[in-house]
Amino acid sequence: MRKVEGNIVDVYNREIYPGEILISEEGKIEKIVRNKQTYDCYICPPFIDAHVHIESSMLLPKEFSRLIVTKGTVGIVNDPHEIANVLGEEGIEFMRKNAEEADVKMFFSIPSCVPATPFDAAGGIISAEGVEKLVKTKTFVALSEMMDVPGVLKGDKEVKRKLEIAKENHLKIDGHAPGVRGEDLKNYIAAGITTDHECTTLEEAVEKIERGMKIMIREGSAAKNFEALHPLIRLYPQQIMFCTDDAHPDEIKEKGHIDRIVRMAIEKGYDLFDVLKAASVNTIKHYHLSIGSLKENDTADFVIVKDLKNFQIIATYINGIEKYNFKNSELKGTENRKQDYFVLNRFCHEYLSKKEIQYTLNKGDMPVIQVSDGSLWTEKRVIKNQNDKINFEADTQNDILKIVYINRYRNGKPQIAFIKGVGLKEGAFGSSISHDSHNILAIGCTDEDLMECINEIIRLKGGLVVKNERGLFSLPLPVAGIMSDQTADKVIRNYKELNRELSKNGVTLSSPFMTLAFMSLIVIPELKIGEQGLFDYSQFSFIREKENWNL
Repeated sequence: MRKVEGNIVDVYNREIYPGEILISEEGKIEKIVRNKQTYDCYICPPFIDAHVHIESSMLLPKEFSRLIVTKGTVGIVNDPHEIANVLGEEGIEFMRKNAEEADVKMFFSIPSCVPATPFDAAGGIISAEGVEKLVKTKTFVALSEMMDVPGVLKGDKEVKRKLEIAKENHLKIDGHAPGVRGEDLKNYIAAGITTDHECTTLEEAVEKIERGMKIMIREGSAAKNFEALHPLIRLYPQQIMFCTDDAHPDEIKEKGHIDRIVRMAIEKGYDLFDVLKAASVNTIKHYHLSIGSLKENDTADFVIVKDLKNFQIIATYINGIEKYNFKNSELKGTENRKQDYFVLNRFCHEYLSKKEIQYTLNKGDMPVIQVSDGSLWTEKRVIKNQNDKINFEADTQNDILKIVYINRYRNGKPQIAFIKGVGLKEGAFGSSISHDSHNILAIGCTDEDLMECINEIIRLKGGLVVKNERGLFSLPLPVAGIMSDQTADKVIRNYKELNRELSKNGVTLSSPFMTLAFMSLIVIPELKIGEQGLFDYSQFSFIREKENWNL
């Protein structure tokens, strides 16, 4: 029998008291004993990320685990949607196998939309038959974000069957319904969808909760809705969960994970017990996760923090074992070694010529993607052109840059559009991480720089690349073209170097590569770029090039 002592934070009885936690050899809480000792630390329920794509960290599951355990995260609900779009079921199996070596408890949901829409060109497909096959393994806790809203509302046969399979097998169904309100929302929820993490206004979130949904308050690297949604913590404390969705490793290391959202909520003055429930218990209950929540007979999963304001993590316990202690430079229970596995990938595009991305801009209206820092949503902007411009590259004075989309799974014609709000003054940057199909995206000031940047991504068969007058800088991503096989520390150092170069070149976005990655996510409003050029979310169709845009 082992013993852990401290001030115990009991979210069920809403009290804090000094005590001892007695842990059995099986890793369960045998008994919690009150005492009259004085302690300078607090024992809290474990932090849980209710919805995350590990791939967006560019780390393998085991390495991602090494990072988040230092932030008090004991469990995650992971949607392997990104690697599924590259490799299908093979990619999901790879993630699950690698996760078996992780310290934190990783629960998986089945990607519901691979490809995300009929308009996307992905490397993998997860059909209703594939969903049924995965369900039979009994290793999933949910059907992940159903982003094909039109398919749900129109009763698409394939979409309907996926939802039926999930309900027949008692899996929770996660939603993805940005801006959906009224009768459409009512019908979307009626299909069995229980959560949403895409609310951008409090009014939207309240309507969804009152119609029966649970809302995830998200604070990731590119998408942040805490400031808009935090009043839900007071208004509906039982109906909310915290998640990151997509987070880069440097932000996790420097700013935190779920502990960061907890700090933000406490700083706003919200009730401690409500905040900790949103960070832990609510997610455990919703998905029926095998994670303890600081009760007798539960598994001994908890975190020890220095205080209840800054939530500095002293130690993280999982199944009664101390997996992290801030006093140790090395994490307990794991090694920092390179994985021994066959690297999976799918990268087929040949090198690009400069001629292929040249663009003649006609006189008249030009639609432009307007980005906003910290948001996945973009706006439609229309720029008036007084004259035809042959081989138009960019107008850096007015922050209008060329954006290029290339399908990496086959040789095809690059799609070209223009983007505003990035701030780049020199060079180019690009990535093979682009949601949801993970084709190549690049933004640049000149065609020469764009060509060099894109060709370096192709040469690496996946990666992040910056091209400027100082040369080419890259972060190779050999695993499916979206993840590194290196340690978190190496990835962070490399990634920060790229961001420093972009900052020198005028980029003002807080997370430029994450923002870039979402410029092809056509299931998020308002204007994006995809397989056939610009995509208008309000019409849910591509805009035909160089016609009367009528925007």
